[in-house]
Amino acid sequence: MSAAKPSALIRYTALRLLIFTGCFLAAGVAVHFGLVPAGLGGSNIVWVILLGLLLSAPLSYVLLRRQRDEMSEQIVSTVDRTKARLDANRTREDAVQ
Repeated sequence: MSAAKPSALIRYTALRLLIFTGCFLAAGVAVHFGLVPAGLGGSNIVWVILLGLLLSAPLSYVLLRRQRDEMSEQIVSTVDRTKARLDANRTREDAVQ
């Protein structure tokens, strides 16, 4: 028996979160050691989050292309199956009447 393939959406989201976490930590270290200016007053954590998002977005776009394509294919096939099921139910109701 082979294990069930995990959902492409879950895999993509987990990898995206992992990249963000790495970028967030890197930005936090850079701010802590003064390599990047710190936020004003109490906004330091918001600044680090924004830096993490700014760094992780292009990295995710480039590094997760294959996972994004797999996720898209999985979503399209799910939508197509749902449409086919709805059409089958609709024709079955028309046949009964």
